[in-house]
Amino acid sequence: MSAESTPEPGIPGLDETGGRGNGSRRKPRSTRRKALLITAWTAAGVVVLGGTGAGYVYFKLNGNIKSVDIDQALGADRPMKIDNGSENILVLGSDSRSGSNKKLGGGTDDGSARSDTAMIVHVYKGHKKASVVSVPRDTLIDRPECTDTNGTTHPAASGVMFNEAYSTGGAACTVKTVESLTGIRMDHYLEVDFAGFQKLIDDLGGVPVTTTANIDDRQSHLKLKAGTHTLDGEQALGLVRTRHGVGDGSDLGRIQLQQAFVKALMDQVKHVGVFSSPKKLYDLADTATSAVTTDSDLGSVNALADFANGLKGISSSHTKMVTMPVQYDPANLNRVLVAKSKAQLVWDALRNDRPVPASATRGTATGEARGVVTP
Repeated sequence: MSAESTPEPGIPGLDETGGRGNGSRRKPRSTRRKALLITAWTAAGVVVLGGTGAGYVYFKLNGNIKSVDIDQALGADRPMKIDNGSENILVLGSDSRSGSNKKLGGGTDDGSARSDTAMIVHVYKGHKKASVVSVPRDTLIDRPECTDTNGTTHPAASGVMFNEAYSTGGAACTVKTVESLTGIRMDHYLEVDFAGFQKLIDDLGGVPVTTTANIDDRQSHLKLKAGTHTLDGEQALGLVRTRHGVGDGSDLGRIQLQQAFVKALMDQVKHVGVFSSPKKLYDLADTATSAVTTDSDLGSVNALADFANGLKGISSSHTKMVTMPVQYDPANLNRVLVAKSKAQLVWDALRNDRPVPASATRGTATGEARGVVTP
């Protein structure tokens, strides 16, 4: 892990009485531009192929998908699978600088990557609504011992940033860490490449948003005046990566922008009528399957299409976005600590397929970019 991502000493958990509450400001922690890979589950929604199940299209799209065997790596020492009709999906992004991502993200291709964005997507029984819980990358946690998909075992570590799990052991260690943090089994894992994210937005014809404040961030190359815009892929990527161009420059503020954009993207996927145009459907499916990495259970077109079909009925208005309850670390305002008792309210709600109560996030640390972007 690079020096800029090395956390200061801190306690990897904090009860509500010990941290800095809502309104505390964080200092920008880095000038390095960050990648964003946050919309794999939405991208999967355009992979519904109707009657196309064989021939060139099937084999072409099937060959695009990359998958990792999470179940084999994690073994049997996991939370019990919840059989109540709901599903929990870990959507993860990484800030890899390799390949085509290097040009978009800048930085040095040193062969390493950290999880840039993580969202726990809970799809409720009946698949008509969802809750999305963003996990701040700068959260100090205790990472459990984990085995990666190459069979290498990594020892446990205390007081490390959440995104260090990915740089240590990839997808498997990140899933293990999330399950240890929440006590909830992740049914699926999805990751989307941010070069593919940019192309997906362009294939959709852009995504309309309204900004209520000027955004000017030289690091993410985004400059928008307050008003209504149809963002192309480059602008969309800049928006969901920006943290210094608006608000307090915190990662929590960036999460607020990301959540607003995901809702706008969901609306746009439904609005453009991709299922009425075979060519548009194929182009989007080709982009989405090329961008996505899944767990092995979703590692085929048929499996991914079935999964996406199950998400089609979820609208943005029935998707609740929250951030895992945290407080700023008193020892370092560039880090956050889990607000344990409030976070437990979130995990209990998801485990029991109930809405996340408002009390779970009341009084916790937040960014200052809420409402800056609206669909």
